[in-house]
Amino acid sequence: MMNLAIASGKGGTGKTTVAVNLALLLSQDEQVEFLDCDVEEPNAHLFIKPKFESVKEVGIPNPVIDFNRCDFCGRCAEVCAFNALAVFQEHVMVLPELCHGCGSCAYFCPQKAISEHDRTIGVIESGSVNRIDFVHGCLNPGEAMSPPLIDAVKKMASRDKMTVIDSPPGTSCPAISAIKGSDFCILVTEPTSFGLNDLDLVYQTVTRLGLPSGVVINRCDIGDGRVEEYCRKNNLPVLLKVPFDRKVAGLCACGEPVIFKFPAWQKNFKQLYDQVRILVEGAVYNEKNDSY
Repeated sequence: MMNLAIASGKGGTGKTTVAVNLALLLSQDEQVEFLDCDVEEPNAHLFIKPKFESVKEVGIPNPVIDFNRCDFCGRCAEVCAFNALAVFQEHVMVLPELCHGCGSCAYFCPQKAISEHDRTIGVIESGSVNRIDFVHGCLNPGEAMSPPLIDAVKKMASRDKMTVIDSPPGTSCPAISAIKGSDFCILVTEPTSFGLNDLDLVYQTVTRLGLPSGVVINRCDIGDGRVEEYCRKNNLPVLLKVPFDRKVAGLCACGEPVIFKFPAWQKNFKQLYDQVRILVEGAVYNEKNDSY
């Protein structure tokens, strides 16, 4: 089955709106898995309204120092690429918020004075509604390390269903963690200078990752034509153009999916998915031919 990621170079472009309505449309005909990987501010549940059935804590291993063994040689601080340890004459300071849980400090400690214990960084909540299996991550406030939680959310996928991934905005580590391994990436943007700049960044990112992609232009009638010109120059397909509509904006503000209130939008999202499916099948065909 297809893994479909919805991404954007900046927040507020309508990424979650596209992801939610597409998932709800597809669920009318098949079982769909929705992964909300925007773990710092998950909000897809406000639209899909699943009944949560389980909660699971997610942690990363942090070093714990055994001062009966430690001789304060400083080797742990030397090998830590993230400056999460500082060694003084008779003390080792651990900065858990900087720790990436890589385990280097414990592995290289000459005295074997370091053990690892999980520190909780967030939770995964999962549930379902109708034909949608829903999973999202909730990062603890103040935590900087969201990729391990995003990876844990993605591991909840069953791989035998259509999967829609609502990724974090931007092009940093959280977004890359969410979209990597997808079959296709829908890039949601808006026709403004900021939208064009961030579309270029996220398109370069998915291209480096080797992911086929296409664009949804939200509020297409309030900006200029530079986004469409950019897409033409880069042979980047425009999958859907969404005009600004105060009624649609009002529905989103109330947590109401567009496709249930405006049936015409079901046709729009059906056409969007049909285009994505054709592009994915074409990419698979070309990859097979290139391997011969």
